[in-house]
Amino acid sequence: MDINKRTILWIVFAVSLVILWNDWMVSNGKQSMFSSAPPAKVASMPNASGSAASSASSVSGVPSAALASGVAGVPGAVAAAKREVITISTDVLKVDIDTAGGVVRRLELLKFKQAGHPGWFGGCFGLLEACKSNADAHKNEVLFGEGPNHAYLAQSGLVGGAALPNHNTVFVAKPGARAIDAGNDVQLVLESEQGGVKLTKTYTFHRGSYVIDVRHDVSNLGAAPVTPSLYLQLLHDGNKPEGDSFFNSSFTGPTLYTPEEKYQKLDFATIEKKGHADHPAKSNNGWIAISQHFFVSAFVPQADAPREIYTKKVDTNRYAIGTVMPLGSLAPGATVSNTAKLYSGPQDEKLLETVAPGLDLVKDYGFLTIIAKPIFWVINQIHSVLGNWGWTIIVFT
Repeated sequence: MDINKRTILWIVFAVSLVILWNDWMVSNGKQSMFSSAPPAKVASMPNASGSAASSASSVSGVPSAALASGVAGVPGAVAAAKREVITISTDVLKVDIDTAGGVVRRLELLKFKQAGHPGWFGGCFGLLEACKSNADAHKNEVLFGEGPNHAYLAQSGLVGGAALPNHNTVFVAKPGARAIDAGNDVQLVLESEQGGVKLTKTYTFHRGSYVIDVRHDVSNLGAAPVTPSLYLQLLHDGNKPEGDSFFNSSFTGPTLYTPEEKYQKLDFATIEKKGHADHPAKSNNGWIAISQHFFVSAFVPQADAPREIYTKKVDTNRYAIGTVMPLGSLAPGATVSNTAKLYSGPQDEKLLETVAPGLDLVKDYGFLTIIAKPIFWVINQIHSVLGNWGWTIIVFT
């Protein structure tokens, strides 16, 4: 009987090692051992005009009555005539940004395939899920996007005055490069003037990076002082990701981090029931995020800046997590700038540690988190000494 117990333990241990090795390969952009090799093909882009057609109706503003009153709709005729979707390409990202609101509407991860993460026991016991995901094995992983049953968007804008530029306002894109090519950075500059206030959004993309720098420059063009606030918002539907099951399960939902309360996972069901989730309302530091499978998108506002944090149901099966930062009183002719980071990429702990404090805590090992994290830590320590993953696995076993 003792032999049988030891045999079973060794089998479980061996399977865990195989799955750990597979997840390490996936987290580093390599093909899963449980997926067929995909052809080198990039997923086609959606129809630009159709993808944003429902933006005004499906996306709402920020939470409190005082702030929400400042989020106005887009004048239909103007939006239809001038809006466009601009694609920015780097070596790791392909991003669609809509001039209607300056919204990040689609983000494609060029180094990750959709079938590249079948889950902890996806290859051994979750064959149906793995086979289902293999149908799209030739496509890259896409984070942001919008459709009839899906929404995942990054939005920002101003509140605190009548008809200030927000995520429904049509912006004008300044001319410039749309791909990194031989350089290391590429910028997209969007401008909009509304209510006597000019908002300039500048997205800066970097070679080899999943971090997008986002700068908001706010100028008072009127004759009286204004007191705008800037909001950063992530919107997501409440559906489970396609292919999610017990053996191929990971957390999908809002998360946040503050120095006071540390890391918190929230859920769409609570927001649906109560209209919001329970979390800190204010902080001077931290971040907000949406986790989806083994990836995450996070807004990291500038440090040491007071902000309010909110969660909200904005429409049927549409939920938002966001933060609002007061910009102070702006005299006529004055300009104020605010910087933030938008990370959208894999849940790579070492990479996330460099983006913001606590962001590495979003790393999700599925239902084996309790044993996976310490095992993975030990393996990383061995690899840091040996520098070879093959020998690392041998030494660990």
